[in-house]
Amino acid sequence: MKYDFDLENRKDAGKRLAKMILITIIEVLLVVSAAYAITHYGMETFTVSGQYMSPTLENGDKLLVNKLSYRIHSVKRNDVVVVQQSGSEHNYYTVERVIGLPGEEVQIQEGKVFINGKELKEAYDFPVMENGGLALEPVILEKDEYFVLCDNRNNGEDSRNANVGNITKEDIVGKAWIRMNTIEFISYRDGFSEAKKAKQTAVPEPSSEAQEK
Repeated sequence: MKYDFDLENRKDAGKRLAKMILITIIEVLLVVSAAYAITHYGMETFTVSGQYMSPTLENGDKLLVNKLSYRIHSVKRNDVVVVQQSGSEHNYYTVERVIGLPGEEVQIQEGKVFINGKELKEAYDFPVMENGGLALEPVILEKDEYFVLCDNRNNGEDSRNANVGNITKEDIVGKAWIRMNTIEFISYRDGFSEAKKAKQTAVPEPSSEAQEK
């Protein structure tokens, strides 16, 4: 009995090639699917526009936003979150700090935050607010509602403003997780202390009298 070994080798080679191509296609599909899932359901990048979160975050800062965070655990006070504002003609995104939680009463008196009648001991040295806005009167947060503030509290819009107001969990895109510029976790970033140290170590410019001498 005679065998056509060349024909069999070509068939085997063709099968191996088809198998390799199939495996490659599957791997590419898995990578694309994983990238899509991470981008749309896991992580997303965001660029800060404006000075409303200064000095914690500055204009142009790039953030990595964790979109899965609040599927695992609840929103916590002092979390920095990316919010989709939909109260205007066009949707837009902002970064805000969570201050009031569902069921709480929030009020701003003499530029300071009060939760359920008690002054809130805040994590950082935020500036005293010149305008309490809607929170000059007690704001009662309903179920799934949050009260948010900017870090630059005298130069930004937040829950004190009627066009923003209280936000819901559905408005929260995710937790602002990492500041990509310096690769540091935002929850540990104290821009106020950094700004204070920079101001203290700054070399003062010589006075006009000294320059004349």
